[in-house]
Amino acid sequence: MIIILMPMEQTLKQWLKRIKLHESSISMILGFAVVLVIGILVYNYFARVNKPEEQSSTEVAPEYKLEIVEEEGKMIPQGLPVEHVVSTKEHLWGISEKYYGNGYNWIDIAKENNLTNPSIIISGQKLIIPRVELRFLPKSKTTITTNLEPITSDSYTVVKGDSLWKIAVRAYQDGYAWPKIYQANQSIIRNPGLIEPGWVLSIPR
Repeated sequence: MIIILMPMEQTLKQWLKRIKLHESSISMILGFAVVLVIGILVYNYFARVNKPEEQSSTEVAPEYKLEIVEEEGKMIPQGLPVEHVVSTKEHLWGISEKYYGNGYNWIDIAKENNLTNPSIIISGQKLIIPRVELRFLPKSKTTITTNLEPITSDSYTVVKGDSLWKIAVRAYQDGYAWPKIYQANQSIIRNPGLIEPGWVLSIPR
């Protein structure tokens, strides 16, 4: 055993001597390696901080703009149906407001997508936004177009299916201007929601 261990001890001593002789060089190399690693870590940190955030795949692009068209007496949003990808913290009411100008059409979104629990939607989930009639007209000004001929005269004869809203759209390109027609015809109109075919209404200009 002694004969075997002696050469090993001598070899180890020789290595230790060599290391001691080159101690300053080894320390310098190790120091350089530490500095290099720290430099790489710092660079990677600031590279991540300064890197612009990539657009989330859950965002809708391009931006949707609500435009309403009148079809057979129904107010329907243009550009639908579309696919919407749910983003973080979204809910059906807010999504409905985006595409219909009111939250009440969430019912149609839930029905179109067979949602068993409409109160639970998850980020990344894909929803079809159907082309359906607005349940409520938006409160804000919205572009509204109609396939009917515009009213350019100072009077108009009511036909079946008419409403003050539809007449205002044709006369002023603005359904929210219907009170002008109502006020000018209060001698005929008792209920703004009920007008009869054959009535001749004054269209104020």
